[in-house]
Amino acid sequence: MNVRQALRNGFIIGTISIFIILLGLTVLVGGIVRGWFDLSSNALGAWVLLGLLALLGGVNARRNTHAASWKEAAVAGLAAGVAQGAMVGIFVGIVATLIDSGTEVRQWLVQLTPEAIDLLRFGAAPVAAALIVFAIFTLAGLLGALPSYASAHYQWGAAFRSWFWGMRDQGLDLPPVAAFREYKYAPYIVYGLGLVLLLIAPQLLGRYWNYTLGTVGIYVILGLGLNIVVGLAGLLDLGYVAFFAIGAYTVAMLTAPAPHNIGMSFWLVLPIGVVLASITGVLLGIPVLRMRGDYLAIVTLGFGEIIRILSKSDVLTSFTGGPRGIRAVAGPSLFGMDLSSSQHFMYFIILGIILVAYLTYRLQNSRVGRAWMAMREDEDVAEAMGIYTLKYKLLAFAIGAAFAGFGGVLFASRNKFTGPEDFTLLVSINVLCLVIIGGMGSIPGVVIGALVLKGLPEMLRELDDYRILVFGALLVMMMILRPEGLLPSKRRRMELHEEEPTEVVAAGGAA
Repeated sequence: MNVRQALRNGFIIGTISIFIILLGLTVLVGGIVRGWFDLSSNALGAWVLLGLLALLGGVNARRNTHAASWKEAAVAGLAAGVAQGAMVGIFVGIVATLIDSGTEVRQWLVQLTPEAIDLLRFGAAPVAAALIVFAIFTLAGLLGALPSYASAHYQWGAAFRSWFWGMRDQGLDLPPVAAFREYKYAPYIVYGLGLVLLLIAPQLLGRYWNYTLGTVGIYVILGLGLNIVVGLAGLLDLGYVAFFAIGAYTVAMLTAPAPHNIGMSFWLVLPIGVVLASITGVLLGIPVLRMRGDYLAIVTLGFGEIIRILSKSDVLTSFTGGPRGIRAVAGPSLFGMDLSSSQHFMYFIILGIILVAYLTYRLQNSRVGRAWMAMREDEDVAEAMGIYTLKYKLLAFAIGAAFAGFGGVLFASRNKFTGPEDFTLLVSINVLCLVIIGGMGSIPGVVIGALVLKGLPEMLRELDDYRILVFGALLVMMMILRPEGLLPSKRRRMELHEEEPTEVVAAGGAA
C-alpha cells in the first residue's frame, strides 16, 4: 500500500482546513449552525465543518491507495489523519501562542480573529489545544477510511440502489399507478398539473421570494442561451454579458423618460431588444469565430468589457446614462393594467423559461443541434463530413445572444433600472459556472445550476462575501468528481463519465 499517497491526501486536507480557518469560514458556519439550533456557541458548527473535511481526507486516502483489506484501510486513514492533524494542530498551537502573548495577528491576517482560534481550543493552553486538534483529525481520518472500505467491501451502495429502484418499480406496478400510466392522456394531465402549480405559485409566494426566484429564472434563460453556445456548439464565450446588456439598455433607452424620452411600449421594445442582441452576436461572430479555444474566449471577454466600459463612459452619458445608469424603465401593461410588479413578472419569466427551453429542446434534437454537437467534438472532422462550421457557429452565437437579450429586457424592466455595474465580467462567469455545474448540453441541468449558484446565495446572505470562493471550489470539485455536471445530458454522460473500478473483494478472499 502507498502510505506516501495517504500522507499526501492528509496534507491537502490540512492545507484546505487552514485556509478555511484563515478566511473566517469556521466562524461563519458556526454562527449559521448556532442560529439553526439555538446554541450558545459557534464551536459545534466550526467543528462540523472541519470534521467533515477530516473524514473526507480519510475517505480519499482509502480510495487513492486502493486499500484491499481492513488493515490497509486503517493504515491509510491513520496516515491521512496524522498528516492533516499535525498541520492543523501546529497551526492552531502557534496562532494561539501569538494571541496569548498579546500579538495582533489581524494586522497580517485580516479574517483571522481570536474567536476563530478560540472555537478550536476548547479553552485549553496552546500546546494542549494543538494536541486535541491533532487527536480529533487523526481519529476522523480513521473513521473516514473504515466505513468507506466497508461500503465498497460489502457493496452497500449497490444494495441501496437496488433497494431504491426495487421500491420504485413496486410503486409503478401498483394497479392505480399502472392504469394511469397506460392512459393515453396521462402525460398531458401531468403537464397540465405542473402548469397549474406554476401559475398558482406566484400568488402564494411573497414579494421577496417572487423577486429571488425571478432572478433565478432570468439566469435560467441566460444559462439556456449560453448552453447552446458552450454546451452544444463548444464555443467558449466569456463576453456573454454584452448581449445581456444590449437587451437591458435597449428597453431602458426606448421606454425610460431619460435620457431620450422616447416612451415606447414594452411590448414593442421586447422583440427589438432580442433582435438587436442577435444581430450583435452575428456581427461579433463574423470576424472572431475563425478562432478557437482560448483565443475565442479572450476576444469575447474583451468584447464584453468594451460594452461595459462604453456604457460607463462619461462621453456617452447623454446616450446611455453613463455611470448613473437609466432609471424609471417601463414595465409591461395590458389593457391599462400595470403588470410590472415582481408577482406579475414571475409569470413573464415562467413563460419565458418555457419558451426558451422548448426552442432549445427542438434545436438540440434537430439537424442543427447534431451539427453543433459534431463541431463540439471535433471541428475538423465535422468540416470533413460537409458541415459548414462558420454558418453553424454564427447561428449558435445569434440564438444564444437573442436569449441573452431577452433576459436583459426582462431584467431591466423588472428592476426599473439598468446601469453598467449590472453587467460586469462576473455575470458571464456566473452563467458559465451554472452551465458547467448543472451539466453542459442539459436543459434540466441549467435549471439545477441556476438554483444552486443563484438561489442558494440569495437564501444564505451570510455567504455573499465568499461567493467567488465557493464558485471556484465548486468548479474544482465538479471537474474532479463529476466532470459531466450534476444533471448532464445522456450524450454528455456517456462522453465524460467513466465507471469507477470495482473495489469489491470476494468474501472468500477478504482479509
